[in-house]
Amino acid sequence: MTEEHAAIHKRKIIDKFLIKLTQEQPQMYYATTSEVARSIHTMIKEHTNRLSVEEQALVRHMSMEEIQGLLGFHIK
Repeated sequence: MTEEHAAIHKRKIIDKFLIKLTQEQPQMYYATTSEVARSIHTMIKEHTNRLSVEEQALVRHMSMEEIQGLLGFHIK
């Protein structure tokens, strides 16, 4: 998997967790990027076993800073 493809796939995983987060906690829509990244990081740690093996490998070592960076970029 190329680095660009991995980044796109990570962003899709982050987006899934972001949707779940804003559904469960609508006030997070107004939170800072760092607060959202912290919440998503926690969710990933709690729900890693629900991801595919490939997805688990992609997010296993993700830091809050990386999540924050991915949230800041709009990859299509």
